[in-house]
Amino acid sequence: MWEQQILEIRNKREKRGKALNSPASNEQIEILIKTAKKEFNHILPEQYINFLKAINGLEFNGFIFYGIDNNLLEVDTNQRVIGYVDSNEIWYDNEDQKQYMFFGDSNISWYCFDLSKEVYVELDKPSGTLMHTYNDFNEMLEKALNDSLL
Repeated sequence: MWEQQILEIRNKREKRGKALNSPASNEQIEILIKTAKKEFNHILPEQYINFLKAINGLEFNGFIFYGIDNNLLEVDTNQRVIGYVDSNEIWYDNEDQKQYMFFGDSNISWYCFDLSKEVYVELDKPSGTLMHTYNDFNEMLEKALNDSLL
């Protein structure tokens, strides 16, 4: 389902003469996997990796899903990529937030994986209060993309 939402976003951007990012290469993904493991001891979920194989990060209507950090890439991207590593480093300035893997955000939400409860969550961005839980990354991504298309 999220693949269809990406196509809809792609069509909307192309009508304005703007392109979405290309998929990340397997080599770039491997670099991100190793960096996330080294820096945070994170094992990136397969569904997130599949997202990167379709599009290397997305920013649309105030919703951002992180891609591979620019300093880990050897190619230019169509959109500015908000990187997974850089974003998690920023959010980890707050010690309480180290229980999450951050995959994206919006003006009012963070989209994360709760490492202690092993569940995907949407948190209120200002307070960190739990707003919603999801069965997996894809369900969380679909909800955010749907909201971005409203």
